Amino acid sequence: MMAAGTAAEQGASVALLEPNEKLGRKVRITGKGRCNVTNNCSVKAFLENVLTNPKFLYSSITAFPPEAAMAFFEGLGVPLKTERGDRVFPVSDDANDVAEALARWLRGLGVRVVRNSALSVALDETGAVRAVVTDRGEMACRAAVLATGGVSYPATGSTGDGCRMASALGHRIVAPRASLVPLESPAPYCAAMAGFAPRNVDLTVLEDGKRIYKERGELLFSHFGVTGPLVLSASAHMRRWGERRYELEIDFKPALDEEKLDARVLRDFEKYRNRDFLNALADLAPRSLIPVLAEMSGVPGETKVHDVTREQRRALVRTLKHFPVPVSGPRPIAEAIVTSGGVDVREIDPRTMGSKLVPGLYFAGEILDVDAYTGGFNLQIAWATGRRAGLSAGGEHG
Repeated sequence: MMAAGTAAEQGASVALLEPNEKLGRKVRITGKGRCNVTNNCSVKAFLENVLTNPKFLYSSITAFPPEAAMAFFEGLGVPLKTERGDRVFPVSDDANDVAEALARWLRGLGVRVVRNSALSVALDETGAVRAVVTDRGEMACRAAVLATGGVSYPATGSTGDGCRMASALGHRIVAPRASLVPLESPAPYCAAMAGFAPRNVDLTVLEDGKRIYKERGELLFSHFGVTGPLVLSASAHMRRWGERRYELEIDFKPALDEEKLDARVLRDFEKYRNRDFLNALADLAPRSLIPVLAEMSGVPGETKVHDVTREQRRALVRTLKHFPVPVSGPRPIAEAIVTSGGVDVREIDPRTMGSKLVPGLYFAGEILDVDAYTGGFNLQIAWATGRRAGLSAGGEHG
């Protein structure tokens, strides 16, 4: 949509091929239906949050930074607000407002929405784009923008078709894989604590026992393992499945070191000294976590608090500070928020988003081998690369 509208602003006659009944289907479900439009940060901070090929994005993000994206959407009648972590949302908390504003913008610019499905891109005798082949015949064109997304959330239309089309035209495809994805765990206590959503905890990722990532935030235990913002960001660093062993470690009390936490536990134990161990942890941990803590600490639940040894108490403290969650692998790629991998950016001009192999062919969004953390960064990549592709395709081939 961004590419189509921008090309139309250059005076080009534009057709947007979209087989879905509604435009922007993926936008409508992002941010749990609220749409994390962008991240209100500097270009430098933005690129520091890009995991794959940040240098490639420098030109497009500099030309259309987060502040420009915010001004663009507010200009379309979508008031925005900035929340924790500089995440930007519509004031209405309704992602449909963003998608509908883009749809109105396209209508106002005369962009023709065609419900055909694109099958391939046809070239002329010089090797330049001449038409897009659809399920209902050819559509002649001077330029084509492939903005089909990755392979996550296939129900929205991101089925990998764009990568197949690009590959058929000679482009190298970096094998797509899940990024920002929930994680599966064989630990039975994850399912037992399903629905438990601790906040302000520290999450550490261990790769073969070595720390590779640590961040504070919130997560969610599930029937399959763990998910939530912290886990999704952590998953982006776990890139060597099958080669490396991964484990998560949760610090449920990051504001306290072990000594201070031990003192806190001692105060609770004094308060509940005649109770069973299981019933003495209510001030320290939520109900679903308590039996797991007892088991991991090696303290029988019926033990009277005044009989808990110093070593057992220390074991409880260590468990609260270093709670282990073994990881067996990521959830299926269809459940990933974004796809890592896609069209190799070495074959794309970062100043135009144009193919270095096929004149008249452009790329935008998740089809590119770029991805970033959660927090509005991936949608900002879509806006900026879509803007750049639309300017190039519309300006040069209008």
